Amino acid sequence: MVVGKGWKKQSVASIQEVNRDEGEEKMSKVYIVGAGPGDADLITVKGLKAIRQADVVLYDRLVNQELLEEAGESARLVYCGKSPDHHSLTQEEINVLLTDLAAQGLTVTRLKGGDPFVFGRGGEEAEVLAARDIPFEIVPGITAGIAAPAYAGIPVTHREHSSSVAFISGVSKLGMEDEVYWEHVVKSMDTLCIYMGVRKLPDICERLTRHGREGTTPIALVGWGTTEWQKTVTGDIDSIVEKAEHVENPAMIIVGEVVRCRDSIQWFEKLSEAREVEVTG
Repeated sequence: MVVGKGWKKQSVASIQEVNRDEGEEKMSKVYIVGAGPGDADLITVKGLKAIRQADVVLYDRLVNQELLEEAGESARLVYCGKSPDHHSLTQEEINVLLTDLAAQGLTVTRLKGGDPFVFGRGGEEAEVLAARDIPFEIVPGITAGIAAPAYAGIPVTHREHSSSVAFISGVSKLGMEDEVYWEHVVKSMDTLCIYMGVRKLPDICERLTRHGREGTTPIALVGWGTTEWQKTVTGDIDSIVEKAEHVENPAMIIVGEVVRCRDSIQWFEKLSEAREVEVTG
């Protein structure tokens, strides 16, 4: 369904028909925008401008609802969210909607959590637009693989602990045998930031040790990073599964010696506690 300020709820089909009777096909622009990891203040200035000037905003599940309030009074808001067990629209349907709306002369902002080109399927959407010669711009966003560790007090690189970092998915492999893929990433990088891996955490830990990581290697899970619901759990590969039973998606898994830095530089929890003291005091 589509919800817009000043608009009644409309079906996606009705949105697709807007301006179809105006005669000659017009063309506008699509902005593929990274909304950031959750904290609304982490949107880029350019991303905010794209939301404000849009005729239609197609937004994902993890986009902070505060950002939708920045859309114009007449803007239509189309929910395109995907959860692990349910897709409101398939990717193919989203692609069709993007091209149909742009072909009607509308300015479309495709608002995606994090960065659109980091496990956000923004590359696929851009390819569809390029194939149709539809003008588009990519507006990068802050990805959870950097932001969630930062809010947990974990630098993904550190001069004394890590000179390399890999951002990987816990649910996919890139055209190679699964074991070869994991052996490559485990052995070649100091820090691993793993997206979409909470449900497969026991399997991930087993693979980490099988391919050379010690059971005492530090590991952290950061759920709902950068938001007021952020929860961070730390341990080592041998113990983290038992500790992480209450951490739910969306969550980042961080593996490596950099996790130890949280002991001294965690700041987000302290800031939250200080704010609570101010409110209650």
